Amino acid sequence: MSIKAILTDIEGTTSAVSFVYDVLFPFAASHLPEFVLTHADEPAVAKQVEAVRLESGEAGASLGRVVEILLGWIAEDRKVTPLKALQGMVWEQGYRAGQLKGHVYPDAVEALARWKQQGYALYVYSSGSIQAQKLIFGCSEAGDLTPHFSGYFDTTSGPKREAASYERIAESIGLPGEEILFLSDVVQELDAAREAGMQTIGLARDGGVLEGHETVASFAVIDLARF
Repeated sequence: MSIKAILTDIEGTTSAVSFVYDVLFPFAASHLPEFVLTHADEPAVAKQVEAVRLESGEAGASLGRVVEILLGWIAEDRKVTPLKALQGMVWEQGYRAGQLKGHVYPDAVEALARWKQQGYALYVYSSGSIQAQKLIFGCSEAGDLTPHFSGYFDTTSGPKREAASYERIAESIGLPGEEILFLSDVVQELDAAREAGMQTIGLARDGGVLEGHETVASFAVIDLARF
């Protein structure tokens, strides 16, 4: 059965891990405290602040304490939805101001454009918020890449290492799992996607091997015709 849609991870797959850890995370850590304190009365921010209190089990946490919790989560690289949402808001300010430009590997830029032209539906599944995903592709060094994509998925669809998350995504896309190709640099994510019935290819840009999955070092050598 032929592939009709491609679902791709971002960090380590389309984009350098170093961009996330060396650029985005420090930017968020530096600007998030002032952002939360300044915008706490806005409904979208207030909703996420309350979600931080619930997630942390500190229902009565002050705004200052909420900021402390968020910075702790950043340091721990916690995949927590309210943190990702607030980071996305901070990054949006940075992107809009021209302080940030999303990194996307040139081979990924070329392949995504080619696959779109060939008629494949392209989707993103990342632990970063949907807002953050749109920003990294919309304000990338290569320009606005968002027209290539038909949809975005984040942790609101479920954890990336659980098969049920990929089943939900396939249902949302409207295709059986076997008609979707998932690309990632994390073997546990690839395992979960395969368990949900998806096709998989691992990205190991250092030339390594992701055990149990076809592994490539670049988007340029992915052959979709064989599926």
